[in-house]
Amino acid sequence: MQTTRPIVVVGAGLPGGAIARELAARGETVLLVDRQEPGRGTSYGNMASIAVNGFDAASRPSTWKKLPFWMINPDAPVTADPLYAPRMIPWFLRFLAAGRPQRIREIEDAGATLATRALGDIRGLLAAIGAPDLLSEATCLQLYETERAFAEGRDNLALMDRYGLDYDVLEGPAIRAHEPLLSPAIAKAVLLPQNHFITDPFRFVGRMVADMQRRGGTSLTGVVARIEHDLRGVSAVLLSDGRRIETDRLVLAAGMETATFARALGEPIPLETERGYHTQIMPPGGTDLRYSLIWPERAFMVTPTAGGIRVGGSVEMAGLARAPNWRRARLLVEHAKFALPSLKVENVSEWMGHRPALPDTIPVLSASARTRGVFYATGHGHLGLTYSATTGIVMADLVTGRPPAVDLTPFRIDRF
Repeated sequence: MQTTRPIVVVGAGLPGGAIARELAARGETVLLVDRQEPGRGTSYGNMASIAVNGFDAASRPSTWKKLPFWMINPDAPVTADPLYAPRMIPWFLRFLAAGRPQRIREIEDAGATLATRALGDIRGLLAAIGAPDLLSEATCLQLYETERAFAEGRDNLALMDRYGLDYDVLEGPAIRAHEPLLSPAIAKAVLLPQNHFITDPFRFVGRMVADMQRRGGTSLTGVVARIEHDLRGVSAVLLSDGRRIETDRLVLAAGMETATFARALGEPIPLETERGYHTQIMPPGGTDLRYSLIWPERAFMVTPTAGGIRVGGSVEMAGLARAPNWRRARLLVEHAKFALPSLKVENVSEWMGHRPALPDTIPVLSASARTRGVFYATGHGHLGLTYSATTGIVMADLVTGRPPAVDLTPFRIDRF
């Protein structure tokens, strides 16, 4: 007979792994459940960046102006499947509502509470799990092909000024002095000294889970079929193979699947999938980059990670069922070849994953508003790795009844 009910964490990606590991480090009995090996889901294809400047609200007037062109251009940084787009109308209306000036400031204030402590929390987590080697001391360059593109991107510099994030503007020969592989066609770059990256996101999850197991936690492969609950709260998780796990505390950190669980619990979350692509270029085709690269205008990144060069990004709104459109991945590689003329695309693999996205671009980090003992951690969008360690801390605070390390009011589940 089980004498101590475990805290069940559903979802063994970056946020779920960090939550489970933090709970185990606090002496809790933890059971981590995922339908596949930890780190094999969306976190596997993460672009590995600790994007401390990436919390700007997506629904800004500058975005609205571009949306009509993006929606009809299959090569645009953001695109939508015409057959799927009608299903997105409620989500899109919430997205537009998030673009009111006062709401933009609230969203960015909330994002800043997580982003400005992200690097320190990740450093602390890596030290605690004995994996400081997974953090690259190299940083990031944000690229602009033209002076006009740089001027249009000044919103992000203003954001960094407002929240005290460091950066340096480079131009001309100074850009190539930092990164000799960059094309001379790049007019300006912004050096982001706090935007480090992880040398392998999959290994990062694996090391978190291994540390959880060393502390007595358990990792289980299984598909959650039903959550049992009553007026007193959550009581058990039933797996599709019939296994029943009794619990009185349940953390739902399963990315897009969390929306299904929330709906069954009577508190639907307006979660949509932002389908993202990457191409992993392994030696001998890759180049020896000194920095990771972000090109905002073309919505892609290049990161030295997982033993090679990873090229990825863009947003495709097309739901969960449609087959991958590998043309999106190949277009990103063409952009990368423009920025890095010496890049040789050999020995490659392509990947597509489902980023869980909320219309106001900040995650849900919250206790359930309806069912005692249920907690949610989802909707991290492009910042799953960036927010991972901080998510682990604040969700462990919630689950164990401590005052959270940051004010979680903006991240509550019932804000919609």
